[in-house]
Amino acid sequence: TDAEFRQRLLQNAGAAAAELGITATNATSEVALRVVESTDRVHNLVVCTLCSCYPVSILGLSPPWYKSREYRARAIREPRALLQESFGLELPADVEVAVHDSSTDLRYIVLPRRPVGTEGWSEERLRSLVTRDTMIGVAVPALPNEP
Repeated sequence: TDAEFRQRLLQNAGAAAAELGITATNATSEVALRVVESTDRVHNLVVCTLCSCYPVSILGLSPPWYKSREYRARAIREPRALLQESFGLELPADVEVAVHDSSTDLRYIVLPRRPVGTEGWSEERLRSLVTRDTMIGVAVPALPNEP
């Protein structure tokens, strides 16, 4: 809902996160944080192919599948098939899947695409759509079923 903050987040995620009192760290030190934005044309997916580098200080404990050999390999080799077969996420054929490989010194987080129909929603209401999985890129924000 704050376009200026969104720009700061995309330009310097670490500094923008610090404005909110959030720091990306590993077990021993701070790490660089980069936010990649999913759009109508590009869907972003985060992986760590070497081990399981993950922004624990921001997203909490990593899910078991994130550390799995299958996830780490397929995210690079066949990300679209991985998303569909393992997570039930079918993306339109004209949407590019961009894969971002985290490392010991750099963590990626996805800024999910804002769902159509959420214009005018409050920050609190929008926040309820964002999950750990949407910030890894294995899911997209889903609108709640409303009567």
